[in-house]
Amino acid sequence: MTKHILIVDDTVDILRLLRMMLEEHNHQVSVLDSGRGVVEFVRLNKPDLIVLDLRLGEESGIPILRELKTNTETAAVPVVVYTASMIDAEKTQKMIISEPGIFVDTRVLQKPFALDELLSIIA
Repeated sequence: MTKHILIVDDTVDILRLLRMMLEEHNHQVSVLDSGRGVVEFVRLNKPDLIVLDLRLGEESGIPILRELKTNTETAAVPVVVYTASMIDAEKTQKMIISEPGIFVDTRVLQKPFALDELLSIIA
């Protein structure tokens, strides 16, 4: 089934690669290259899934994740966050576990991850 997936990452090459791979699997893909406007985009466009980098240049994806999950208009959208930082991954995983009512349908992937792993989550 085709899904609309939003990818948020400040690295253009990663955006291109993920977009290409997900489109090859018949998904509609939107991309944002910064954290600015993510919540508004999700509110207006209602993607089926958000794939969010936790490091967006100098900006952290954690406040964006928290805002997405506490906003009544965006809270139900599943989010996959990813990072190369083991510390960020562990910190985010602990946050998700400590507040399960807020972070429903939120998963953490450690970079590098296999495309099959992401596709499994999408399915």
